[in-house]
Amino acid sequence: MPNRNAFLSLLFLLGLWGSAQPTLAQHLVPHSVQLDPTKLERQGLNLAQEAAQLAQFQQYELALPRARLATQLAPKSPEVWSLLGGLYLQTNELDNGITALKTAQTLDAKSSAVLFALGSAYFQKSSYATAIDYLKAGLKLKPNVPGALFDLGNAYLMLNQTPDAIAQYEKAIAQDKTFWPAINNIGLLKYESGDVDEAIRRWRAAVAIDAKAAEPQLAMAVALYAKGDREQGLKLGETAIQTDSRYSDLKFLKENLWGNRLLADTKKFLETPRIKATIAQAQEKGPSQPQSMPQ
Repeated sequence: MPNRNAFLSLLFLLGLWGSAQPTLAQHLVPHSVQLDPTKLERQGLNLAQEAAQLAQFQQYELALPRARLATQLAPKSPEVWSLLGGLYLQTNELDNGITALKTAQTLDAKSSAVLFALGSAYFQKSSYATAIDYLKAGLKLKPNVPGALFDLGNAYLMLNQTPDAIAQYEKAIAQDKTFWPAINNIGLLKYESGDVDEAIRRWRAAVAIDAKAAEPQLAMAVALYAKGDREQGLKLGETAIQTDSRYSDLKFLKENLWGNRLLADTKKFLETPRIKATIAQAQEKGPSQPQSMPQ
């Protein structure tokens, strides 16, 4: 049964709110209200559209109640359930998101988007093997989606299956030559394996695609500094941190799949006087605007 707030919203939608309320002394005459299922579904789809528009502006707290009510009004719409699941994932309510997405899957078993979203949800829950199963199922229905191939590569990376991870990243790049996050992550794996020159080449290629991509800039800065090219490394590091100061946080870097070898070298790099001064200046300015990644 919907909660009280959702029930009141439903009354507003159905035009049943606003009439005079009976006093306690009045005798209530039982009657039935004839509801039009088509009209209810249309109202639900309209609410879902509103929720999707709010989500585009990252107003998830406003979007969620609309999406929840939309699933009550249009319970047979896989798109509405998928929207609700995606919103739950955005607000880190992973279990609720998975429940909603699985409902969408029962309504439309051939939706690759739902399978990809379930893969993302299980990745966030650190259930990497399950994430791989859903991502591969989605790719079977809709092959060659760069974002899904990238996510699959990340899941393999977390399971230390490096050749499989690189293979998926390479497939993503083959589909979209400008997909620099996949190029960047190959660099991460190459650095961990000791192939520093190849890692630097990959990061240089990523920066050539997007000059404002802070992650490959900082990774390349650390690698150059560790190799002895300290001046070039420091210059690149200053630029990267000024672009996006989040990359001066080792915890943030680990969340972005940086390996132990690169993290150890980055820790030394961040402790140099010039970089420490750059971090302090960036913190005084406030948080940087994160750079968008290709979809």
